[in-house]
Amino acid sequence: MAEVELAVAPRALRPLLVLIANDQEWSARSLETILGPHGYAVLRTYNARQTLDLARRIRPDAVIVDARLPDGDGLELCASLRGDDYLGPATPLIVTTSDPGQRSQQVAAYKSGAWDYVMLPLDGDVLLHKLDTFAGAKREADRLRDEGLLDPATGLYNARGLARRAREIGAAAARRRDPLACVALTPAPEGSRMDDAATDDAVVRVAEQLGAVLRRTGRSSDAVGRLGPTEFAIVAAATEAAGAERLAERVREAMDAERMVIPRGHDGAERVRIRAGYYAVPDYAESDVDAVEMLVRAASALRQASPRGAKGGFTPIQAFANAGR
Repeated sequence: MAEVELAVAPRALRPLLVLIANDQEWSARSLETILGPHGYAVLRTYNARQTLDLARRIRPDAVIVDARLPDGDGLELCASLRGDDYLGPATPLIVTTSDPGQRSQQVAAYKSGAWDYVMLPLDGDVLLHKLDTFAGAKREADRLRDEGLLDPATGLYNARGLARRAREIGAAAARRRDPLACVALTPAPEGSRMDDAATDDAVVRVAEQLGAVLRRTGRSSDAVGRLGPTEFAIVAAATEAAGAERLAERVREAMDAERMVIPRGHDGAERVRIRAGYYAVPDYAESDVDAVEMLVRAASALRQASPRGAKGGFTPIQAFANAGR
C-alpha cells in the first residue's frame, strides 16, 4: 500500500471524461464524433446497470443519458445516479430523447437531477458550448474540493485538513506539556491483507460507514479525518498510549456492533473487523516528532497490524515501534 500523503496536490488537468448511456448505435456514435475531436474522452454503456457500475468506478466528469434504455427508464437512472453517491452534485447530467418534446417529461428530467434535456437530432455546436460551460463549473467545484479541508463523502477532515488540525492540537499540547496520540484505523475483511482490501469497492463503502461512526463518537477535543479510501485517523488531545488503545478499542466495539460483512462469491460473506495503529508521546513539548509525523507513524503501525495473531486470533491494534508509553 502506498505511503499516506498528507499534502494533497491539486488535481492535474486532463481531458474531461464523458460517459454516454445509450444503446442506439447511430445516436451514440454521433455524440462520440462531436465530442472526441473537441478534446473530450468518451466511454459508452448500453443500459442502466452498466452505467451505475461504471459511474461509481470511474467518476465521470459528465454523463449523457438517453431517456429510453433497454433495462429501464433513463430518468430513473438519473435519479439513481444523483441519489446514491454515484455522481457528485457538480457533475453535469444531460438527458437526450427522440420523442416529441413534452413539458411534463422535461420537468421530470430536471426533477431527476438532469442539468439539461435535449431533443435529437442534436445541434453539435450548441451541445459543445453547453458542455464547455458545464465543464468550467465542474472544474471549479473540483478545485475548491481539492483545496478544501473536508472529505465530501464523510464530512470529516481530509488529509490536508487533518494535517492542519494536527499542527494546531500539537501547538496547544506543547504549551500545556500534554500527552498526544494519533490513531489510524481501517476496516478490512478478517482474513484479508490490507492492500487487497483497499481496492475492494465493498470495503470502501464499509469504510464510509466507519467514517459515520467516527463522526458520531468522536470527542470534541479531537480531530478526525480520512487519510485515504479506507484509512481514517484521530488526533487525540491529552491522550497517552494506553488511552490510544482504549480509543481504538471503543471504535472497534462500535463497528462490531454493526455486524458488517463483505459478500464473497454467491454464497459466502466475510466479517469486517477494525484494525488500528497508533503513535503516542507522554509529553509533546519534549517530543522530537511533530504531530504530522505522528500521523504518518500511526498509519505505518496500522499497516503492521497482522490479520491473525500467533494463535489464530484477530490482532486489531498495533503500536508503532518505540512509541511512547
